Amino acid sequence: MPSYSPSISADIARIAPGFRALSLHVEAGPVQAPELAALRLQEACAFVQAGGAPWADAHLQAWAEVFRAFGAKPQRTPCSAEALRKRVLRDGNLPAIDPVVDLYNAISLRYAIPVGGENLAAYVGVPRLVIAEGSEQFDTIKEGLPAQESVEAGEVVWRDDQGVTCRRWNWRQGVRTRLSATDRQMWFILESLPTMPLTALEEAGAALAQDLQQMMPAAVVHTQLLSV
Repeated sequence: MPSYSPSISADIARIAPGFRALSLHVEAGPVQAPELAALRLQEACAFVQAGGAPWADAHLQAWAEVFRAFGAKPQRTPCSAEALRKRVLRDGNLPAIDPVVDLYNAISLRYAIPVGGENLAAYVGVPRLVIAEGSEQFDTIKEGLPAQESVEAGEVVWRDDQGVTCRRWNWRQGVRTRLSATDRQMWFILESLPTMPLTALEEAGAALAQDLQQMMPAAVVHTQLLSV
């Protein structure tokens, strides 16, 4: 069982009825097969270019509607899965970033689902999905330098006891909890709306867990279904 339980505010049900997510807590091990990530990313890019998952358009449109419901403009700040897909359709592929990041980006593309990856050791308290009050701080980079910015009141954010870790639900990740393959406590969140079948969400989580354990044979994965 997971040693922690991420929480979702009951207020989220008003904005996104039927929202559910898979939380994967990974006790990581040394990366033994980094080439797997590049292969999975290449396969996922080709899959998107060939048409992608049958629920992709409906699911990403549903995310755009959810973003509008809390005041975001999805054309300017789309959900992470939509942003990745647009880049692949425009450029044909994605550049490699980090083996673990590439792996969860591949899952996001193949299943048309926002996937976040976080360094759990950098968290202060447990992750929680809430509606911001407007006084919360978000750490970012501006003009190459560390910076803090305030989030907007009413914005849906992931946060911990120290501040916001991801703005506009899953649009932009903060610097403090950014994940890399060298981290030993990893947390992944796969976020879906009812237009994506629950079986597809479960399949996406299983695929990510399997790939992580193939790339890091010593990894131990704890999976938990979250809902509102």
